[in-house]
Amino acid sequence: MSDLTIRPAAAEDVAAIVAMLADDVLGATRESPDDLEPYLTAFAVIDADPHQTLVVAERAGSIVGTLQLTILPGLSRRATTRALVEAVRVSSSERGSGLGTELLRWAIDEARRRGCRLVQLTTDRARTDAHRFYESLGFEATHIGYKLAL
Repeated sequence: MSDLTIRPAAAEDVAAIVAMLADDVLGATRESPDDLEPYLTAFAVIDADPHQTLVVAERAGSIVGTLQLTILPGLSRRATTRALVEAVRVSSSERGSGLGTELLRWAIDEARRRGCRLVQLTTDRARTDAHRFYESLGFEATHIGYKLAL
């Protein structure tokens, strides 16, 4: 994928990122691409936080993928610093191209570079294709996750 660039996201990329977040069965019910204001506000907070890295994958001038990497210092596991991968999305035109693998490998390498000893992520139970994908990269389903809507 030599024509692919993975770079920090900019405010100008937010519309394309939100479009990818909304472009699946689950995202279509919880994202609002017609109102970018809350996303731009969130982007400013993410961009200002040194523990957050929001990236986009760009090919031929088009945003074709994204993910957010959060660095979590902690005391458990002998003071292990973890990396949390969130909101992995690949443009529908790029699915199956290997782009998701490139994004996750970038995240793993960046986590290692930043001193993390563990990379973790969550994925919706309904995303069975994503489960197979993450397992193919060596991730293991070791925990049960819970959420509480506020």
